[in-house]
Amino acid sequence: MEALRQDDPRRFGRFTALARFHEGASAVRYVARDTASGEVALITAARPELAAVPAYRRRFQAEARTAERLAGGWVAPPLDTGEEPETPADGPETLWTAAGYVPALPLAEAIGIAGPLDERALRILGAGIAEILSRVHAAGAVLQGLAPGTVLLAADGPRLTAFGPLGAAASAEARPGGQLSVRLGYLTPEQIEGKEVSAASDLFVLGLLLAYAATGTTPFTEGPAEEAARRIAGDEPELDAVPEALRELITNCLAKDPAARPTAGTVAAELALEGAAGLARGGWLPERLAAAVADQETRVLALEAPEENPETPAEAPAPVSAEAPEPVEDTAAPQPAEGTTAPQSEDAQPEDAQPEDARPVDAAALDVPDSPVETSVAPAPAGSPATAEPEDARPVDAPAPREPAASAAGGDGDIGEDRGTTRFLNTGPRPPQNDRPTTQLSLPAELVAPPGTAPAPVAQPIPPALPVAPVAPQHPGPTHGGPAPYPAAALPAGPPGSGGAGGGPMVSLPLPPAPAPVPDPAASRRTLLTIAAAAVGGLIVGGGSVAALGSGDTAVATDDKPAPKPRRTLPGQPPEPRWIYTHPASESSPLTTAVWRDKLLLVTSESQASAVDLRTGKRLWQRADGAKGQAALAAGADLVFVASPSEFLWLSPKNGKVVHRVRYTDAFADLPGLAVGPLAGNSGPVVWFTGSHTVTVKAPKPKKGKKKGKDKEVVQAHFFAYDIVQRKELWRTPVPAGRAPGTPAYRVVVDRSADVLVRQDAVSLTAAEVKAAKGKGSIRSFDQKTGKLLWTKQYAAVSPEAATGGDEDGTLYAAVGKDLQAFETDTTKPLWRVEGSDGSVFGTPLVAGPLIHTTERSQLVGAVERESGRLVWRRSTEVPGTGNAPSLTLSGSEKTLVAADAVQVTAFSAADGERLWKFQDIGSADPKGATVSAPYRALAAGETVVVQRDRAFYAFPVA
Repeated sequence: MEALRQDDPRRFGRFTALARFHEGASAVRYVARDTASGEVALITAARPELAAVPAYRRRFQAEARTAERLAGGWVAPPLDTGEEPETPADGPETLWTAAGYVPALPLAEAIGIAGPLDERALRILGAGIAEILSRVHAAGAVLQGLAPGTVLLAADGPRLTAFGPLGAAASAEARPGGQLSVRLGYLTPEQIEGKEVSAASDLFVLGLLLAYAATGTTPFTEGPAEEAARRIAGDEPELDAVPEALRELITNCLAKDPAARPTAGTVAAELALEGAAGLARGGWLPERLAAAVADQETRVLALEAPEENPETPAEAPAPVSAEAPEPVEDTAAPQPAEGTTAPQSEDAQPEDAQPEDARPVDAAALDVPDSPVETSVAPAPAGSPATAEPEDARPVDAPAPREPAASAAGGDGDIGEDRGTTRFLNTGPRPPQNDRPTTQLSLPAELVAPPGTAPAPVAQPIPPALPVAPVAPQHPGPTHGGPAPYPAAALPAGPPGSGGAGGGPMVSLPLPPAPAPVPDPAASRRTLLTIAAAAVGGLIVGGGSVAALGSGDTAVATDDKPAPKPRRTLPGQPPEPRWIYTHPASESSPLTTAVWRDKLLLVTSESQASAVDLRTGKRLWQRADGAKGQAALAAGADLVFVASPSEFLWLSPKNGKVVHRVRYTDAFADLPGLAVGPLAGNSGPVVWFTGSHTVTVKAPKPKKGKKKGKDKEVVQAHFFAYDIVQRKELWRTPVPAGRAPGTPAYRVVVDRSADVLVRQDAVSLTAAEVKAAKGKGSIRSFDQKTGKLLWTKQYAAVSPEAATGGDEDGTLYAAVGKDLQAFETDTTKPLWRVEGSDGSVFGTPLVAGPLIHTTERSQLVGAVERESGRLVWRRSTEVPGTGNAPSLTLSGSEKTLVAADAVQVTAFSAADGERLWKFQDIGSADPKGATVSAPYRALAAGETVVVQRDRAFYAFPVA
């Protein structure tokens, strides 16, 4: 952290910059404070010289949207995206994003301070990052954002700050022709061989990071620099210094064959079965690192806003050299041959321009000199921004890239997918496709010559990178992310210039495609190797096709490749969904969902009710009469019951046709204006609900000589039992009216043979009831046959808000403080108590046979014996922090327990708590799609669990 420089921006929207936090290859991070709330934030601001490149702006904004979708867990939620509505005429505005500040150290800096991490810290680090990767891979995307400088170590666990190749770049610069050259810090064997990256590529880099964190070095550094590519592609990693318990897992991550690497979910499960958050409880950082993190927080909170220089604009860009070097031939900006058209700027390009992959020249045809070129390494000063994290290695052979199946089409990002229909995944997972029009890896010719031949000499010097303001060194080592993952001497040296001495692979991110120039003869000294850069927005899988969404460019869905066979399910990896259904964006969001006889998924919204076939995931019908309906239930063998705001409906499950209709005004004619509340519960054909209406109470006749009083409007409430098969009221009983508008909200706790026990939601209690309760909740007992109120009881210190449950045997289970306690229902006698986590409370328990499944806000799920309260098992869902307790759902066989919360869905073995898998959906795959923040829900349907998040529904097979 250092003081602001003269040319640094002072304001970013509502944030005031306080200090420089970290300088990266493509952006600078600032500590800033919200002028309104005083909240401290970290601003990531694009370098001005890069922000002027449209391709960079699109990619930067796409990675920011990815961060929004991943918010939660080990990803700090964004506070502001800083996207301007339109670009001003006098040049681009500052491009930035803001996220909440979390005191943390970059992994590279932490290794420099305290040395390699111990085994427990390695497990927490790897599990936390793997949990993030599993969320990315669940949507079919690839992260490509891991590097020692992008992974942070905070007091409670790791954090990730980069969400694509830009954020993790070792160096980046604007090139002639509107191109953006980005040098990657890490490469994988498949990239060296010119193959597409996939989710397995992220696992290889994770293996490199864990090896680095365990040893302070990387496993492929020994040997001549010229053979670095060969070692990455063919040698086994050196992992002798890695803790023995982790050696096999890291070795598997570093497998040459991507198919042999474990999934992110498997890695997370093997490193920390209870989750990174659970393993990190009580602290996980060594004393020196914990002290450094605390010191950083103290210094940040003590920062004051510096006085602005009146002569310096608040949004002033960093100065750029006045004398630009003459453009020369290089891999990122190839010169057209005679008679061809040079690449144009974005504004000048023709509308019908189509992208075309650069074609590599056959390596065997290269003009190779008799003697090799002498290579040398001249590292830049440690404090220079040009100093970058070295990459793994460079490819030796540059195979020709495959032609794209379809060129990218301009437009608004629509790939022609019908979002209102089911997207099947039963053809097996497809590898993420690269964003061919926008990403290329440029390799020097001396690295692509055939084996046994001498490297070709460089025809001309490559111009140096654009100069930037000097950086004051903070710690010894490279600027971007601390110690480099590979020592500079271990890298093959390339021509000076774009990458600095020994420059590495360059990822070219050009402007929207112009007509591809014909390669000139000098291009024989270069080879362009196309690599797969996973679309930052993710992949959309549907109908047997894959479409990659990149940084604002669109790609056409293709079916030119057969899908690979599905992998077998591994521990931690969710099974392949039987189908995915997306509720149409043209309709209002779902309000309620329910399963009808394990055959239909009923979804209601503000505009209609609709049914989805649980076998295929296809929508069968929609019915406007069911708008705002609730609790679709089975009414007999062949009807669907829906309670709407004004009537009860019985629908045909085949086509949604209304078979019977009972309006409240007709069924309850003696209660004019009856307002029906939420259904309290159901058992077989009987449903229970509350309702209220307003009556006028006449003023009593006045005494002689007195004036008549005013009539009063009084709310009267009732508790009803209704048979939905016979379509008749069974009974009603008056109950106290609730908070305005007057209908109390009841929930059935347990349905017993003689009575039904209910409790009233705390939010519907009147002020007088809250005062009279004195902080205690009440349970009411109503006779099953007559509805007569039998008794009202309180149980110890059970509050009105406490989660409660019960069983038919006469036991009530309720949260008391941080514990779960069992009571004898009829006598209120305490039976047993289960201790909970400090600072947490239990959620609603789930009774299943001899067990009670428990859930806590600390994200712990477990099981206890009903009779004794003995703890059978307890596991973490791996969601860091605290929130609402996960909701619990049992599969039809009661063998699988599913816990759903705001961040993910976790499946456990109900018998012993073995964590089976977890699932996370990062939201809409459209880069411009809205951020999804709705919590997950799970519904059991036979051997299927339907997981819902907002408009998306996934049908997972379960035991």
